[in-house]
Amino acid sequence: MTATDHSFYSYEPRAGHGLAHDPFNAIVGPRPIGWIASRSAAGAVNLAPYSFFNAFNYVPPIIGFASIGAKDTLRNIEETGEFVWNLVTRPLAEQMNQTCAPVGPEVNEFELAGLEMAASRLVAVPRVAQSPVSFECRKTQVLQLQSASGNAIPTWLVLGEVVAVHIAKRLLKDGVYQTAESQTVLRGGGPADYFEIGPEQLFRMARPG
Repeated sequence: MTATDHSFYSYEPRAGHGLAHDPFNAIVGPRPIGWIASRSAAGAVNLAPYSFFNAFNYVPPIIGFASIGAKDTLRNIEETGEFVWNLVTRPLAEQMNQTCAPVGPEVNEFELAGLEMAASRLVAVPRVAQSPVSFECRKTQVLQLQSASGNAIPTWLVLGEVVAVHIAKRLLKDGVYQTAESQTVLRGGGPADYFEIGPEQLFRMARPG
């Protein structure tokens, strides 16, 4: 078989995929998880995972996530301009999953999942004490997405500048962050698929030039 000798299943998303499960988020994956803590202007704390999450700039560091629907996290960040991202690791996976529960804004998901809150340095939003890495962030932009035809979509891209970083010292070796040792959990496709990063997935490739 040559590199181009494939038989393809093709479809147009607007007409439906015709499969047992939409493959889009399985193809664009596995993806980092945006485990986002926020606080409302009234002081209610929220913690929720978002599977459409990534980093978008290096200096200054900017991360972002998509809120499909105007959820509590989006409203809180629009009110206060602050949030905290927390790294999801394999030991925290079940607790992260509990924070997916469809509960009211008065429910503190830290308490719901049995997680400890740790005070942040520069923002009023707490971080997950058990998470080995956290980013304190200040909102830079909130953008409502549009379709190619220009129609507004009920999904909002939230971008924030990372203003403080917390890293467990065990994940630093000679000043280098050890991704392969972090047990980071990534969201895969399907209704319940996740992946874990470990040393067996590591390979190195230097850039040319």
